Amino acid sequence: MSRQLNNHPSAIQAYDWPLAQLPGLSHDRQSQLLECGITTTGQLIEKANTPETRQALANQLQIHIQYVKKWVALADLARIPSVGCQYCGLLLHAGVCSVTHLAQIPPYRLHQQILRLHVATMQRRDLCPSVEQVSLWIKQARSILDFRF
Repeated sequence: MSRQLNNHPSAIQAYDWPLAQLPGLSHDRQSQLLECGITTTGQLIEKANTPETRQALANQLQIHIQYVKKWVALADLARIPSVGCQYCGLLLHAGVCSVTHLAQIPPYRLHQQILRLHVATMQRRDLCPSVEQVSLWIKQARSILDFRF
């Protein structure tokens, strides 16, 4: 389930996912965020869009700020339709921390970073997304940045 956030007709639509689909977010943390009125990735981005609001959320949840930063980065990357919650964790582990960062990376360089990550962690080259898939992520990231909601 996703909700499109962008109304510009020629733009790639940014997606908003239920928090339960965000990787690395435990059921307990989801419950805590729900108590704060945050149920989707879009709401998380909205409520933690500055360093001050991220710190305030971390304080409210009584957790380290790094967790909130990680969740916001994952939520930001998940806005890209072809990335979603399926690949946002992979991109974060490959060193991509935002849609803006993704939009600036050359496709072949990012593909090589992801390939190195797959080989180093899983000793598997065959699970790496194709250069074409990585190029689509970057193209959609650029489109989302061109037409902010």
